[in-house]
Amino acid sequence: MTRRILWLGLALGPLVIALDAASAASKTFLFVLAAVSLVPLAWLIGEATEHVAKHTGAGIGGFLNATFGNAPELIIALFAVSNGLSGVVRGSLTGSIVGNLLLVLGAALVFGKGGKIDRVSSFTWLALVGLSVLLFSVPAALGWAGRSSRQVTALSSVPVAIALLACYLVVTWRTLRRHHLLHVSDLPRNIEAWSLPLSLATLAATTVVTAFVAEIVVGTIDTFARHAHLSEFFVAAVIVAIAGNAAEHGGAIVVASRGHTKLASEIALSSAAQVAVFVLPAVALVSWSMKPLTLAFRPVEVVAVALSTALVGLLLARGRTSRLRGWALLAAYAALATAFFLAGR
Repeated sequence: MTRRILWLGLALGPLVIALDAASAASKTFLFVLAAVSLVPLAWLIGEATEHVAKHTGAGIGGFLNATFGNAPELIIALFAVSNGLSGVVRGSLTGSIVGNLLLVLGAALVFGKGGKIDRVSSFTWLALVGLSVLLFSVPAALGWAGRSSRQVTALSSVPVAIALLACYLVVTWRTLRRHHLLHVSDLPRNIEAWSLPLSLATLAATTVVTAFVAEIVVGTIDTFARHAHLSEFFVAAVIVAIAGNAAEHGGAIVVASRGHTKLASEIALSSAAQVAVFVLPAVALVSWSMKPLTLAFRPVEVVAVALSTALVGLLLARGRTSRLRGWALLAAYAALATAFFLAGR
């Protein structure tokens, strides 16, 4: 019954896009409908990811889910940069990293059944996030000191972005090559999987629709924020980040609830690393063709990412997961979301 409702719910995505194009609904109604439509879309991305993983293994399957899932965030960020919303971009992508590490992974562990993770892969992704924190601190510190012009801060962001992209390409290539060599699917052999081309096509098509819907959510969320009396920073770091991560949220929870904890953890951790060392640097470099995006993050943003990385590393140090660890991550996310709310006041 639930699956039938979710299949029917997929019609909401095109409906939202059509209503937005025709300007046939209020922004408040459109926001609610778009947010609801992300649920069945996220479920389908989770389904497709699970079938991809049947052919590729958990590591590559999780990476593909993160890649397709982060496409909406990249698109949203570029639109926001072109509109001069640099603060929204930094806040939403910082919130995305924290959300993947704490909210997505935490929810996956709570809905999952426990089990082992791939420690090598997991801590490789965590190390990349940790590296991004160190490098982001350079332009951020210039911004905190207040002694450098915006142009100097922007210029200091360029080598940081290039270094992170280089690390991402090298580490991703080595990690995917390792997963390919170690390929062992975690899915039961008696489950019939979709063909790999069909799985990838479904993943790509659903991601495209999700990107359009996510853009509508972002475009209508300002009205919601004004009515709810929320700050722009909190909306970007929490609400926009959650909307942009709908694919990872749904995908991780769906596969975790079916006992595929390793795949769920790969989705969350590889997505966090991808945002930190690919999406953010890529947006920073591309923004020079529009309005340069500086990587001058607020202190609360840098501290939040650093604490999230350290906590996940501590809880997963032994390579095992549990519901208790999941609840601890969710509690940490609630605390940081509160800090984002207070910082935006």
